[in-house]
Amino acid sequence: MKNFSARARNGMKTACTVLALLGLVAAGMTPAAAAPPSSDKDRLGNDVSWPQCNKDLPAPQAFAIVGVTGGLANNTNPCLEDQLIWAAGATGRSSQPAVALYVNTANPGHEGSWWPASDIYPLEGGVEVLNPYGDCRAPDGATEGPVNFECSYMYGYAKAYDAANIRGVPNPETYFWWLDVETGNSWQTGADNSTALNRATLEGMVKYFKDNTAGVGIYSTSSQWKTIAGTVPSSSPLTGLPSWLAGAKTLRGAKSNCSLPGLTPGSPVTVTQYVSAGLDYDYSCK
Repeated sequence: MKNFSARARNGMKTACTVLALLGLVAAGMTPAAAAPPSSDKDRLGNDVSWPQCNKDLPAPQAFAIVGVTGGLANNTNPCLEDQLIWAAGATGRSSQPAVALYVNTANPGHEGSWWPASDIYPLEGGVEVLNPYGDCRAPDGATEGPVNFECSYMYGYAKAYDAANIRGVPNPETYFWWLDVETGNSWQTGADNSTALNRATLEGMVKYFKDNTAGVGIYSTSSQWKTIAGTVPSSSPLTGLPSWLAGAKTLRGAKSNCSLPGLTPGSPVTVTQYVSAGLDYDYSCK
């Protein structure tokens, strides 16, 4: 999915654009990268998204994770349909879902292309979302609400709703969803409450996915998570969610990372990631 050492603000996974250099480029050809040890084959998966569009993908392994958004929280992976077809070939032999999904996350405030003005979503024929922070409400004459906890929560809820309902995911309720939390996307910074505002956005996303899908977890590194979300209180809905940890450079490093603390209090590390020959591998910790 992501190579943190090479990513810039234009999204994620740019380091994986060399995917065509490895994998099976045609039937009968050998992979460019060495195959993982056979003893690990039932614990290894791959994740892909928009940088792999029109690239030859490797033979699916035990599980696959596909990016729904195209580098930003408010757009679509243009190759989502084809990549879901590819992912369906996963063997399902690990403890992970055979196919899971992930979405980009952000809290751009008024710098984004859209910011909520109320707790009603979707905008046409939607229902009022129960907002634990209070009412998101635009001031008289304004088309956007303030960048506060109430509207940050609604922004997250809306982006999760969009990911599940307008990006072209068939049967979104059947999938486990990962929240991709990276500093390359837009977040609130510089104020005393910036990380708390960012947590509110992520909590809104978690609310939607917990209520409407097979489950939700968080992908990040500990350093990026701390920069974006700060210290998560035990009362937050983010507490205890499964963690998918990035940052390893080898399979051995990914295995070792399974013993690291999760991203939030009580969070089990269930998946770790490493990059080999430009391809993102994922290791199931169980």
